[in-house]
Amino acid sequence: MDFSRFPRTLRLLEQGGAAGHHSGAQFFVRLRGESMLDGAWGEAREGVAMRTDTLMTWLSSSKPIAAIGIGQLLERGWLKLDQRVAEFVPEFAQGGKEGLTIEHLLTHTCGFRSADSMWSRLTPEENIARACAAPLEAGWVAGETAGYQLSASWFMLGAVIAKLTGRRFEEWAREEVFVPLGMADSWFALGPEAYQAYSVRDRIGWLHSTSTGRIEPHRFWDSETGYAHCWPGSSGHGPIRELARIYEMFAGNGTREGVTVLQPETVALLTKPRRVGRFDLTFQHVVDWGLGIIVNSNRYGAGTVPYGFGPHSSDAAFGHSGAQTSCGFYDPDHGLVAAWIVNGMAGEAVHRRRARVINAALYEDLGLAPEGAQTESY
Repeated sequence: MDFSRFPRTLRLLEQGGAAGHHSGAQFFVRLRGESMLDGAWGEAREGVAMRTDTLMTWLSSSKPIAAIGIGQLLERGWLKLDQRVAEFVPEFAQGGKEGLTIEHLLTHTCGFRSADSMWSRLTPEENIARACAAPLEAGWVAGETAGYQLSASWFMLGAVIAKLTGRRFEEWAREEVFVPLGMADSWFALGPEAYQAYSVRDRIGWLHSTSTGRIEPHRFWDSETGYAHCWPGSSGHGPIRELARIYEMFAGNGTREGVTVLQPETVALLTKPRRVGRFDLTFQHVVDWGLGIIVNSNRYGAGTVPYGFGPHSSDAAFGHSGAQTSCGFYDPDHGLVAAWIVNGMAGEAVHRRRARVINAALYEDLGLAPEGAQTESY
């Protein structure tokens, strides 16, 4: 399915490509149950065409998967939101973090951002140890002070899921979420054999660093080694149309094509605003949160809110985005499921505007925007 129904969106992709901000993209859009766009544009990497089945790295658009895992464990009665993380990982009870709970992790009100690392090659066990050793930030009030964590809190959620299920996080994600939802090409860690099998079929897509004006492979993710590392909050890999199935499941109140992953009440629990009206010290903006999921925060400035769902999204929209690359969301008021990724990390300022105008263009191309709305160039 091509971009013929989405001329404004395509124009933005072409403008960004001409500016050197990205060289390829994948988009999936479903409106009220009807597939509107399942398309690929440009190159996945130099000389290799982007396809709809190309595996891409979702970065933090991966985070709702761990939230789904916690939801499943809540349903089974294996944990509670107010349970301390240290009950599951005793080594975490140090540096003032003894009282931090599962809910604090999910709402980014936990305050050990010093343990966040940007694409270190530490093993999962080493990253968990780093998170356990990190101190609580000075003056931080757990549950009240807000600051998005890039990775460390999600390593702890992954550790809790692994402890209670007896499976490594990447194994649990495949067996309990990806395979049941028909996401056969989605992974949190790809071993050498699987990586090579995709690679020989030209199905491995790269992210690229483009903020310097050059399109260069990302030094961490664009390699067999990078694809092999499991980061519960960052290393989801797969075609973007498969990530969209997570939101199709949410749209179905926990069920997609007859497969139930969550109960309706758990979907409501995860996606209901939980952290409301708090200034986020990482994003330097007020952002509302559910449990591991961003809820629409346009009320605090649709033109400035970071990693949102565009100016035309309804107040009920929720989802998650990935650093300078991707976005996935469901807008219940419009019956809209959307997921997209561009393969150039062009810098925060460029990408935040790019994401806003792309999401605006999607609504306008679908006829869901106010009459007369016109997407700006970025």
